[in-house]
Amino acid sequence: MKHDGEIMEILAAYDLTGSLRATAELTGCSHHTVARHVAARDAGRPIAEPVPRPRVTDAYLPKIEEWVEASKGRIRADKAHEKLMALGYVGSERSTRRAIAQVKAAWRLGHVRVHRPWITEPGMWLL
Repeated sequence: MKHDGEIMEILAAYDLTGSLRATAELTGCSHHTVARHVAARDAGRPIAEPVPRPRVTDAYLPKIEEWVEASKGRIRADKAHEKLMALGYVGSERSTRRAIAQVKAAWRLGHVRVHRPWITEPGMWLL
């Protein structure tokens, strides 16, 4: 995805050259990218962001989150896949692994152990 500055550079180069391929060579991107940005500008609309597609695991995410929370992030993806299959899940094991990894990563971020070193007061502890 191009940033706003890069898009403006592409459009300025196109206005200067009038050629898709020359603009692509100047800006270092594909002539297809230049064509998309020029067409979007001429139509008066921004280039659409990619739409997130639904995943086969989306319907089962609350259950997966519940299992990860109950196991404190220790549940294995193969065991979770077996449980999901019993619930009527029809996706692949790889999709289950991906969903478990995503939920576990989010769980770990919320349960970070903080190391606080023990700082003794002088004279209170003998070595």
